[in-house]
Amino acid sequence: MAVPLSSPLWPQYCVRWGLRLLFQVCACSNPACRVLLRDLSFSFLIEAFLIPAPYYGAITQHVYLYGNVRLVCVYLDSEVTGLETRPFQLTVEKLEMALKGANSEGVKVKGLILINPQNPLGDVYSPGELQEYLKFAKRQKKGVPGKNKFGNPGLDRGPSGFLIHCHPTLGDAFDLPAKLSPPHDLPSRHELHVMVDEVYMLSVFEESVGYHSVLSLERLPDPQRTHMMWATSKDFGMSGLRFGTLYTENQDVATAVSSLCRYHGLSGLVQYQMAQLLRDRDWINQVYLPENHARLKAAHTYVSEELRALGIPFVSRGAGFFIWVDLRKYLPAATFEEEMLLWRRFLDNKVLLSFGQAFECKEPGWFRLVFSDKTHRLRLGMQRVRRVLEGKSQVAEDAPSC
Repeated sequence: MAVPLSSPLWPQYCVRWGLRLLFQVCACSNPACRVLLRDLSFSFLIEAFLIPAPYYGAITQHVYLYGNVRLVCVYLDSEVTGLETRPFQLTVEKLEMALKGANSEGVKVKGLILINPQNPLGDVYSPGELQEYLKFAKRQKKGVPGKNKFGNPGLDRGPSGFLIHCHPTLGDAFDLPAKLSPPHDLPSRHELHVMVDEVYMLSVFEESVGYHSVLSLERLPDPQRTHMMWATSKDFGMSGLRFGTLYTENQDVATAVSSLCRYHGLSGLVQYQMAQLLRDRDWINQVYLPENHARLKAAHTYVSEELRALGIPFVSRGAGFFIWVDLRKYLPAATFEEEMLLWRRFLDNKVLLSFGQAFECKEPGWFRLVFSDKTHRLRLGMQRVRRVLEGKSQVAEDAPSC
């Protein structure tokens, strides 16, 4: 479906539930990819996932409140630090920093969630960036040659990360410590599962961006710990059907998630409809996707031009249904309380934006603006946005003299 893959998708790696024609499906009565994340949380029985922030806030409900898995934010910021950087860019250094911070607090991190294209940033990860993130997740640094699992006979790690000197035989079998010493060059193993949510995969409307699925990479650093999710809710505007897929080569994960799919069953009628839709690749590739991309691009162009006319900075890379808008200059003070007041002012004027704090953005004043609508509604919405900001700007200017 317009996303080149380096190798075939094998049915045995798809979660089996219901439909068996193209993908074996895990379907549900809640948004499909969110439920898959929730079920994966149950399957891993772990303590925490890393997730770049800002991120789509509903993930917290499904992963933490339902699955009892903590989310450790990898905070991104708007500052551009060099010619090769962009606002809110995810880097391996930021991943390392967040992981070390979690480890220092005794939090056991076992996974990384990536949303590609990203929500709310609209960012698209390049193949090189994806490879870097996956290599970080697998990372296993070389240590001193040896026989045991940490690279040296008779050496093991205690719970605090210090080395435990053990009897060469009994130590491996029973973990009997002799004395502690700080770790030096033994392997640093992350071995994180990576959940890649590609729910906006077919909604990249800017041709110059070039989208690549994680499944299109020639070689995955750790196939057994790389899992991809997709659903029809965004790309086909069919959120009401609650149809989603999970692709994993890890049989244990597939079995565990399949056992939970019983609670999120898909009706036979919906299975049939989805099979008929996804079979018609000519219509999808030659009619639907080009028209959908053209409409998204036109709406995005209109809203972008309006924002530029207002002098409002924004982040958008030609994917998804939203623009990440910088309204910090309209806050009298850089606080989340002022952000909420501005959001309330929009709401009072019948404009519904999403405020940054709901996405765990660490900088007050960022808002998500959804542009995937008809032109006459966008025109009315932007008129209301202009009216609110002109009034709010006046308040902000008058505030110091009060």
